[in-house]
Amino acid sequence: MEYLPMGGSIKMVEESLKLAYGDNSEFINDKRIAAVQALSGTGACRLFAAFQQRFHPNTQIYIPVPTWANHHNIWRDSGVPLKTFRYYHPESRGLDFSGLMDDIKNAPDGSFFLLHACAHNPTGVDPSEEQWREISSQMKAKGHFPFFDMAYQGFASGNPERDAKAIRIFLDDGHLLGLAQSYAKNMGLYGQRVGCLSLLCEDEKQAVAVKSQLQLIARPMYSNPPLHGALVVSTVLGDPELKTLWLKEVKVMADRIIGMRATLRENLENLGSPLPWQHITNQIGMFCYSGMTPEQVDRLTNEFHIYMTRNGRISMAGLNTGNVGYVANAINEVTKSA
Repeated sequence: MEYLPMGGSIKMVEESLKLAYGDNSEFINDKRIAAVQALSGTGACRLFAAFQQRFHPNTQIYIPVPTWANHHNIWRDSGVPLKTFRYYHPESRGLDFSGLMDDIKNAPDGSFFLLHACAHNPTGVDPSEEQWREISSQMKAKGHFPFFDMAYQGFASGNPERDAKAIRIFLDDGHLLGLAQSYAKNMGLYGQRVGCLSLLCEDEKQAVAVKSQLQLIARPMYSNPPLHGALVVSTVLGDPELKTLWLKEVKVMADRIIGMRATLRENLENLGSPLPWQHITNQIGMFCYSGMTPEQVDRLTNEFHIYMTRNGRISMAGLNTGNVGYVANAINEVTKSA
């Protein structure tokens, strides 16, 4: 139970970088990435926000509407002003791509943008590969700095490589970027608080300097990160046999959630719901942005004992073959008059 160094487990960080940037990444080989173990995804975001405030004190962070609620708190408490960019289109329950692109274009050159790498929380709406390419191109033209929060690698499609596609596109386009990784969901290590913060730098010299500064920020914040979860991650990812088993199990979990999406939609359509429900299967990841109103959610709670956030976000992981029919019937009951 000895302390880890301020930067955390070197082995865990190495394996995390390979998972995100690729096993044979030129950026890893050229030692251009400054990376430290962080207190899961939240801690990685908080560490970066403090870094941004210290070294770019006159900048803001652009966050999507909507986003994970804690993103607001993280950058606000770090003293970084927040601005927003359009993301979700309520009418289509999909992506507001034209609004998103306009906001990227109209932001001051060199702005910081928070992006969800995959399985957007809370909407489950992700850009297509072609849309990611357009986003990357526009951000490159404006000199923006992309910071990716990747809390669900592997949990979106079941394939960690595919779920890292947005990051790979930005790397191919020559961006410098930041990345927060979490192992809460894809390894079930919620309580171990294990994650990684990495920043792609101009060269090895800059990466050494940036890592040093990240450690200086971490030292008075939490001193050093926890040990046990880092050992789990480095053991699993560092052993080819265990990693293969983990990849298989991640796909089983992701496929189960994808299957529940299809079953929920099918049940609603078979009940004769007058509303369109294709967005349930178009969205991806742990959450479905159902489109239900706060009043409809309240009815689900009070009349059917079904609980979700009042913005209509369903946790798909909570559905199973035993309850999906009951849930579909309740949703139909509270929405059919709409």
